[in-house]
Amino acid sequence: MTRTDDTPDKPALSAAELEALEQRFDPETRFRPLPPGLTLAAGTILFLLSCYHFYTAGFGIPRATTHAGGHMGVTLFLVFLSFSALSGRVTRPGLMAPFGLPLADWVLALGAAAAAFYVPWVYDQLAFRVGNPLPIDVIMGTVLIVTLLEAVRRSMGWPLPVIAILFMAYAYFGRSMPGVLVHPGASWTNIVNHLYLTSQGIYGTALGVIATYVFHFVLFGVMATRIGLGQLFIDLASAAAGRYSGGPAKVSVLSSALLGSISGSSIANTVTTGALTIPAMVRIGYPRHFAAAVEAAASTGGQITPPVMGAVAFLMIEYLGVPLTTILTAALVPAFMHFYGVLMQVHLEARRLGLRGLSADELPNVMKVLREGWLSLLPLVLLIAILLSGRTPFAAAFWAIAACIAVLILQCLMRHGFGDGLRMAALGIWEGFIMGAKQSLAVTAAAALVGVVIGVVTLTGVGFKLAYMVTGLAAGWASDLHATLSVLPFEVMTVPTMTLLFTLILTGIVCILMGAGIPTTANYIIMVAVAAPILGLLGVEPIVAHFFVFYYGVLADITPPVALAAYAASGIAGANAFRAGNTAFRLSMGKVMVPFVFVFSPSVLIVTQDFTLQAFALAVFGLLVGIWMLSAAISGWLFAPLWRMERLALTVSALLMVVPALTATVIGLALALPVLLRQMAAARTLPGPEQG
Repeated sequence: MTRTDDTPDKPALSAAELEALEQRFDPETRFRPLPPGLTLAAGTILFLLSCYHFYTAGFGIPRATTHAGGHMGVTLFLVFLSFSALSGRVTRPGLMAPFGLPLADWVLALGAAAAAFYVPWVYDQLAFRVGNPLPIDVIMGTVLIVTLLEAVRRSMGWPLPVIAILFMAYAYFGRSMPGVLVHPGASWTNIVNHLYLTSQGIYGTALGVIATYVFHFVLFGVMATRIGLGQLFIDLASAAAGRYSGGPAKVSVLSSALLGSISGSSIANTVTTGALTIPAMVRIGYPRHFAAAVEAAASTGGQITPPVMGAVAFLMIEYLGVPLTTILTAALVPAFMHFYGVLMQVHLEARRLGLRGLSADELPNVMKVLREGWLSLLPLVLLIAILLSGRTPFAAAFWAIAACIAVLILQCLMRHGFGDGLRMAALGIWEGFIMGAKQSLAVTAAAALVGVVIGVVTLTGVGFKLAYMVTGLAAGWASDLHATLSVLPFEVMTVPTMTLLFTLILTGIVCILMGAGIPTTANYIIMVAVAAPILGLLGVEPIVAHFFVFYYGVLADITPPVALAAYAASGIAGANAFRAGNTAFRLSMGKVMVPFVFVFSPSVLIVTQDFTLQAFALAVFGLLVGIWMLSAAISGWLFAPLWRMERLALTVSALLMVVPALTATVIGLALALPVLLRQMAAARTLPGPEQG
């Protein structure tokens, strides 16, 4: 075996370097250093916030507006403490920086908290003020909108605030809009009234879901990681797949799938598992950009993998009004197909390069891993069991977090004895609760600001106007293409089918473009308000439409030019970032194709209205074979090197296979059969793959 990369070995990154790398590509983790006293104060508030949510998960939440407003008020106060306006340097205490925090930040923090708490405070009077706000209502609403814009800018960057500002400008200058986008316009008082005092704006569904379900599961993910569940997943993946050809890459895929099921963060997953898997991939011969791409592509699957799925699963149950088990069931096959697609390309690339697996002394012992880490599995098993039993996500999160705390205490007692063990357990709970609350800050601010976008959509009806424009454009393209293809002796697609196809392509492009600048959760919420009505006009079932925009929003994390997960992985690998991003997108072909399949064959999601076993089997078979064929065409290897014409034939075959129609499947198989036969004959003349 020869090296495939001439770059000299790159030393493994330290924990501090990995943290700096994550902060570079994930603005949500760029917490500024604070003076010791303020650090303790902020930590105490964060800890109490987690304690409050842990309590409400088990014993019920107060009135929804009070709960969401209180959560947002505390969160925004902490955002201005935790994220600096310009730099991350420690500020010396002084007249313009009380307790080491700039005076402007104190003003913003207190103003944001006061404006957020104001609505719950006057809640009983809102029925008499909605539509006729008092001057103080307008002032407080304006303060909240301004501070929200700044809070999200600090914690996530400019894209989402710019989108919110543009939507508010659209609401205000409606009379000046062109064509179908024109509307009567709204005064600033009416805009604030709708965004601030009603449940259609800032205090809407998005904020409510983040303040309840999402916070609980973020806290669970942090606590599960602290008890060693993440490391257990990596060790089990290594034991299961490490010995096979190109083993470290397969370990990366499996471990990212397992770890992502509890974390839901693409970049965090990339940095956590990539620190171990990327150097191992490079060491056995994978090119650096390919190693980075594998980890990035696998890590983005965490957001689509049950049972956590980031925040989106819980938003779906609110928007769609279905149980969480329905969402998790629908996600099973698409998530599997994503990881199957990545794994297939990894395998074929390893066979093409003749890469070895890990040796026995490089692999962990399965029995030893399970014997030492089985306790870490109990909270996850308990979480899934409670969810499947039909009880609420609140109950599942409460008991899973409680189990994490119990396991942490038991682990500390076993390792350190009674006295030291209790101190270490208390420290672990303190740090875990603080980190859980910290990780929710940016997403809470983003969800509240997305409420501004949603509020403008409901105020102006722009969602239906955009739906009309997009479907009209797609219908025009479909008619033109159908007329062009009319010379053929058979009909390729009907005009309605072509219209739906073009609409899906346009929607997917918009999702990716928006996802390049804003987080997946915010992207999903906006696209549900804007794009879902478009698909609904064409008869797409709501759960199918929601999954489509969700998948393409996630895809943005590995789609250049802003492929943040791929760029983070390239930093670990020492590879060209853009090349790593392009390769990661190529490895995610499964995630690209699957949404189109389940739109045209909703049975793939299992829980849809028109589910049939025959349609499900045909679509799944087509996806399995089609992804395999396309992976081979991209890699240039099936059982042996592929000729150029064979790669073309397999590409066409793959596209036909994923079309959920029996005729297309048969034609695709017939087209691939000669290639398969030639490849099997050629494989007999090749030496066996290097395993050692």
